Amino acid sequence: MNLTTVAVKNIARNRGRTLLTIVGVTVAILAFVLLRTLLWSWTAAIEQSASDRIGVRHKVTFIMPLPKKYVDEIRQIPGVKAAAYANWFGAKDPKDEGRDFFATMAVEPEELLTVYDEFLVKPAEVEAWKQNRRGALVGDMLAKKKGWKIGDKVVLSGTIFPGEWQFEISGIYTAKRATVDRNSFYFQWKYLNESLPPARQDKVGWVSARIGDAGRSAEICRAIDAKFDDRDVQTLCMSEKAMQASFMGMMSAILKAIDIVSIVILLIMMLVLGNTIAMGVRERTTEYGTLRAIGFVPRHIVLFVVGESLFTSALGGAIGVAVAYPIVNLGIGRYLEENWGQFFAIFRVQPPIALAAFGLALLLGGLAAIIPAYGTTRLNTVAALRRIG
Repeated sequence: MNLTTVAVKNIARNRGRTLLTIVGVTVAILAFVLLRTLLWSWTAAIEQSASDRIGVRHKVTFIMPLPKKYVDEIRQIPGVKAAAYANWFGAKDPKDEGRDFFATMAVEPEELLTVYDEFLVKPAEVEAWKQNRRGALVGDMLAKKKGWKIGDKVVLSGTIFPGEWQFEISGIYTAKRATVDRNSFYFQWKYLNESLPPARQDKVGWVSARIGDAGRSAEICRAIDAKFDDRDVQTLCMSEKAMQASFMGMMSAILKAIDIVSIVILLIMMLVLGNTIAMGVRERTTEYGTLRAIGFVPRHIVLFVVGESLFTSALGGAIGVAVAYPIVNLGIGRYLEENWGQFFAIFRVQPPIALAAFGLALLLGGLAAIIPAYGTTRLNTVAALRRIG
């Protein structure tokens, strides 16, 4: 038996308190992993944005439209290989009374699949979509959730464009990359445009373009903005990564709050663990005095205290990381991917997050033991032996 073994055995002397402390560490680590995974998932689309794609929107705000004629002019800019346009439609499934949200967009089929080549659609389904004015292309996860199949008639209730809109499922897409939302609903822009009053026709929400040289994205964006600089409606062009970041910018306060909360949770865990260790030190003051009297030096006592804290934090951290995988990947993550794929296309615990959580559990376990351990180095042997209770 060595000093480390003795330190570990001391933990079992008050099993109730130790068990509650381990549970507290486990819950804290689980919460930390969940929140950090949420942050990673929310920003994963930004990090994995295509370097050879750019976005063009209204210079003032994303919600203001651009004239449809701008699309053809953008296609003529040197360096632009293809350009696709879209309008956010904002429809809901009346059968779910608006509780089940999914992205709905009016697009031009051929150019969409050229610019976003990560979409995987069968050629026959692409052709059927092009030929059907009311045809729709839906993600496989959305189709599975709704029970839709090729040829089904679907009615959606418009919000931005009020009314009952009828569609027919022409194709179901999957994706090459995990960060692509597979819960979206795309339909022909022409169907939307022809149904609008003249004042609202021939306008698009934004334009996405694929360029030949990713290294020239800034140059091409400047050329596009300069093209419309003297028009009534001016543009703001940026890389896809920057455009994704601008979307997330609207949620920056929430992301920052989640980031802070994840750190606060760990600090609370450290305080709880430190309090448990301090209580154990106070209860064993006489024992430590006896150890000092028979020849143990202060560093031996410090090892007892730090060893207890590290073992408790390591055990709680390991359990927290272990339970995070099924809870996040198979429970919360699956629900978010299936129902909120436009925000959380992939919600899985990443190994770096799991390793960081376990490492922080160990680090904070060591820090929690500093004050109690330091107190034992100042212990007066005679006073400790005389202590009662």
